[in-house]
Amino acid sequence: MNTAPKPIDVVERQLTAYNDHDLDGFADAYAEDVRITYPDGNMLEGRQAVRQAYAGLFTEGRCHAETTGRLTEGDWVVDHETAHGISPGPLRVLVAYRVRDGHIDRAVFLG
Repeated sequence: MNTAPKPIDVVERQLTAYNDHDLDGFADAYAEDVRITYPDGNMLEGRQAVRQAYAGLFTEGRCHAETTGRLTEGDWVVDHETAHGISPGPLRVLVAYRVRDGHIDRAVFLG
């Protein structure tokens, strides 16, 4: 019997940690070897890189995101998110998360 959490639960846990500015909870949602790709081609690789990239944002306590739509299929969860506090106005993005063994191991931001 598979006891790993459902992909949707892992993604929701990382969103809650993001909104709570909980760096430990946020980073823990990601696999040690996670790869995150951004629309501009920049990439983060590894949980430690995620922690470093988000530490300042969380310390400032100015970020918040809401999910305005969600699709799931197998290991993938695709969220339509609206992020606040990281740009002058609301930032709308699609983010595809792949969850394996209870952690997000791949995230692709789609503009």
